[in-house]
Amino acid sequence: MQKTKKRKKRTSGKRVKVIKPRWWSIAAIIAVLAVLIGRPFLQKALTEHGATIPTSVRGDYGIDISHNNRGSIVWDSLMVMTDRAGRTVKDIKAARNITPVSYVFIKATEGQSMNDRRFKEYWKAAADHGIQRGAYHFYRTSKDPLRQARHFMKTVGQIRHGDLPPVLDIETTHKGLQKDQLNRNLLIWLKAVEENYGRKPIIYTYESYAREWLSEEITDNYPIWIAHYRTESPDRKDWQFWQFTDRALVYGVEYPVDLSVRKR
Repeated sequence: MQKTKKRKKRTSGKRVKVIKPRWWSIAAIIAVLAVLIGRPFLQKALTEHGATIPTSVRGDYGIDISHNNRGSIVWDSLMVMTDRAGRTVKDIKAARNITPVSYVFIKATEGQSMNDRRFKEYWKAAADHGIQRGAYHFYRTSKDPLRQARHFMKTVGQIRHGDLPPVLDIETTHKGLQKDQLNRNLLIWLKAVEENYGRKPIIYTYESYAREWLSEEITDNYPIWIAHYRTESPDRKDWQFWQFTDRALVYGVEYPVDLSVRKR
């Protein structure tokens, strides 16, 4: 079969218009590339330091932990290190001040049936490494206070002479609960635990919660561990412990952690 010759396609003679990218398109592309290339360096910079310790802080440091804390804990290396700006760091070369962690609060129970799955592990590890320890209960206002107290005491068992007093963590209320009823129930828990251990429990709460919900019968008669962030000092002056950040970098703890100070 004879092949036919291909005819050349004739053009119209018009010039093809070349569309040049506008300056903002080029800038956008450069910005995207910069983010992609610089992301590892940016992430590293953001993790080099944690929360800044308020200049008003005077006392020894402690952390509080539960199964919600990710990563591992190196119990024989727990230290709070700060740089020249007072920021918590993990790089010992950047540290200007180094202070050992003196104590640790460990979540034991919640409500009337929940056990923290890492309590026993952490409880034993703290004792084995000579770190003062304390157990806390996350209180559920919708549950029976006496059952919650018994659940806490059964889980924790005996506490040693050098251990911290037991802690009642109260942060939330269920809908419809009245202030008077809340305080009556809290006193049931507090008195049951105090009678069992012979020591007044510590109340952990936020400053606003203490002001709006807790009676003077509680705040005047039990030690206060106040949670209050991002200011030089709490408004309350009667605190024994002050949790001043939940974003501290502590050497020996893999991820940011709550950090508190005990009043001298």
